[in-house]
Amino acid sequence: MKAAGKQSSEQSAGGNAVESSPWPVRRVRRHDRHVKREAVIRAAARAFNKRGYHNTSIDEIAAALNVTKPTIYYYVANKEQLLLECILAGLERVLEAFRAPPVPGVTARERFNDVIRHYAQAIASEYGWCMVRAEDLGLEPKSMAHIKKLKSEIDHGIRGLLEDGVRDGSIKTDDIKMTAFALAGALNWIAHWYREDQSMTAGEIADAFVRIFNSGLTPRTAPARRPHPKT
Repeated sequence: MKAAGKQSSEQSAGGNAVESSPWPVRRVRRHDRHVKREAVIRAAARAFNKRGYHNTSIDEIAAALNVTKPTIYYYVANKEQLLLECILAGLERVLEAFRAPPVPGVTARERFNDVIRHYAQAIASEYGWCMVRAEDLGLEPKSMAHIKKLKSEIDHGIRGLLEDGVRDGSIKTDDIKMTAFALAGALNWIAHWYREDQSMTAGEIADAFVRIFNSGLTPRTAPARRPHPKT
């Protein structure tokens, strides 16, 4: 019987299924840890967004996930690292659009619209508040230097797309620097007024911003002039 049992669990060479182990393979464990770590960071971002960074404790984040405080510390070293990870998660969402390889035949305007969508959705996500308040929350200089480097990459990415658009004729702007500042400022302000329970989703807000930026304030046709009242 023992020989038969051994054979049934080791018959992979003959084409039959190998008896599954009660322990997950290492790759699955790594995936599971990644998912749980993301859940911790997302829960922290929501708590910081709701109560503020300084008013939120690790105990409250653990309670939101129904885990113990040591469980949180298994994934991050401290509360400041949690904040940093929240900021980086949002910034990386924005940078995904810049780092994607350009598609042949796609204009700079179309690439720019994709960037705007990524940016708006990142700011409207649970990470938005942390992203726009990073400079005010007392992070270590090393962490702030890393954040500023990524934000600079975003700023240069926006300016680069505007320059490309001017060259290929799909974008018109007389001042690339000020246009980039105005766009980023408008997008960042989403974090100050948007809440998840509002009627519009993050995706709808992103689409609305794309329409506004594309249309501008110039009317499609010249407005009819009103006659001056006779005196």
